[in-house]
Amino acid sequence: MGEEFRGTIADQPDFDAGSDAEALYNAMKGFGSDKEAILELITSRSNAQRQEIRAAYKSQYGKDLIDDLKYELTGKFERLIVGLMRPPAYHDAKEIKDAIKGAGTDEKCLIEILTSRTNEQIHNLVAAYKDAYGRDLEEDVIGDTSGHFKKMLIVLLQDLYDAGEAQWGTDEAKFIMLLGNRSVTHLQLVFDEYQKIAENSIEDSIKSELSGDFERLMLAVVQCIRSKPMYFAKRLYKSMKGLGTADNTLIRIMVSRSEIDMLDIRECFRLRYEKSLYNMIQDDTSGEYKRTLLNLCGGDDDIAGEFFPEAAQIAYKMWEISAMTKVQLRGTVRPYQNFDPASDAQALRKAMKGFGTDEDTIIDIVTHRSNAQRQEIRQTFKSLLGRELMADLKSELSKNLERLILGLMMTPAEFDAKMMKKAMEGAGTDEHSLIEILVTRSNQEIQEMCSAYQNAYKKSLEDAIVSDTSGQFKRILISLAQGAREEGPVDMARALEDAQVLADACNADSGDMEDKFMSILCTRSFPHLRRVFQEFVRCSNKDFEQIIKKEMSGDFKNAMFAIVRSVKNQPSYFADRLYKAMKGLGTDDRALIRIMVSRSEIDLFNIRKEFKETHDATLHEFIQVETLVGDTSGDYRKTLLIICGGED
Repeated sequence: MGEEFRGTIADQPDFDAGSDAEALYNAMKGFGSDKEAILELITSRSNAQRQEIRAAYKSQYGKDLIDDLKYELTGKFERLIVGLMRPPAYHDAKEIKDAIKGAGTDEKCLIEILTSRTNEQIHNLVAAYKDAYGRDLEEDVIGDTSGHFKKMLIVLLQDLYDAGEAQWGTDEAKFIMLLGNRSVTHLQLVFDEYQKIAENSIEDSIKSELSGDFERLMLAVVQCIRSKPMYFAKRLYKSMKGLGTADNTLIRIMVSRSEIDMLDIRECFRLRYEKSLYNMIQDDTSGEYKRTLLNLCGGDDDIAGEFFPEAAQIAYKMWEISAMTKVQLRGTVRPYQNFDPASDAQALRKAMKGFGTDEDTIIDIVTHRSNAQRQEIRQTFKSLLGRELMADLKSELSKNLERLILGLMMTPAEFDAKMMKKAMEGAGTDEHSLIEILVTRSNQEIQEMCSAYQNAYKKSLEDAIVSDTSGQFKRILISLAQGAREEGPVDMARALEDAQVLADACNADSGDMEDKFMSILCTRSFPHLRRVFQEFVRCSNKDFEQIIKKEMSGDFKNAMFAIVRSVKNQPSYFADRLYKAMKGLGTDDRALIRIMVSRSEIDLFNIRKEFKETHDATLHEFIQVETLVGDTSGDYRKTLLIICGGED
């Protein structure tokens, strides 16, 4: 990016510090204060100009401007305006001081500031801390932290990437030594080479080798090396999503980055979350506080379609990593070691006969056997007892527990066929379910599902889709339901050709564009499409998902989005689907059951990790809270939590 200015707040032309000081004084004198005038003036001046205003205010009125602002303003609005009035180093010093004072420590604040500042900024921070509080910052950090977390913070405080060759003799120390002693450019190349050699990202290695605050610290270092704007975009998203807003984090980032890289943070935010930072602030805050934040944000990116240079490079790199990574998928349900189908069949019969039902035994057996083992239990139950296990379970269980247990007892193909049938029966169609299943299943899984559908409902799945959907959406579903994605190694020349076809299609009329997108996205292998998307960014400098959002509509658009997200990171796509199934009023139990059952032996462990990474809460915690309503016995929740497999 060179020296190009990427902030949203710049010097005000025709600046007059004395005149501004007078305007602020007039806005605060008398009864009440003109908050609108205060926020508009302060957010339209650079920090250097604000320091001149503060000096002029002192000279003209003999009072400290910050003290007067604190007196006149309150709450979050006061914190935000006062934060803007402090010099950057003193603002950082105040944030660090607040993070380590009192009983607890705000480790995330320490991590954010110390991993993202330049050598010069760290040097100025240390000096400002000494000046403001008469204390040594390094000593205060040492006194408030411990272990490898403390050691890495000290390395960062001694000016980032310029620490001494200390030797601590542990595996963790290797990370500290590498990340604390190399330049950003060098480490970016190291990460790329590591990816090629290990077929795994450095981030995944850190997640598997480290834990706790030290893991979070090292991940932040890596993320800031890869891209500070993307790191801050993630921090901003987490500060606002869910119930409540982490206002201290939101204020700190909006203040500290407004004159540095807020334009790139905005673009990275939209790139990752398909929503503009501007709109998220608008939805999550209110009053003068909101208006000040929106001024700092500087604009709404939802109307954009092309990348800024920083975001284009990040997008390309993200697709490149996606194209190279061979993710090890892990389920949470595994085959039972001492499996005895006859014993399990007898135990299940005993749990269901007589007065009352032993749900605990049923749950314990069904959730601790693989699907293949459950099919053996079904066959043995029939041959030993002359009864249909599925019919017995259906008569003994009820509501969501029944649907969940029966889903686990079906073969994957039977379950998918049933879910497709449920999505299309009755008055309305559950388009999201149709999309989710057809987009994420392999050729073999789709072919087996089609056979199971024909056997169960005496009608082809394709005919059912034809009669229940219409237009381009129908065409895309039929294409996916044929289970005929190409397989085999990636042909780079063909990937480049496809990327250019898609780039050219962006300038075509809507119908032709949809045809081109569908012809490629529905038929090429996922590894091939990862390369296509990577090259698309290079040849068009456009946001692939934003084009779909702007140029397409309805369920066709939703299907295209689902394909792109699955190609990019399928566990992340499912994590997002689970989050949407549980957030807000009421739980979409059908979607929750469908995903937990279908992914439990494939990639639910990976989905859990993505869920925590994006939503800062574990899937286990979400299930525990969101399934309380309507589950009076707790058996449904208990079963889901066992399938989930852990708290991360």
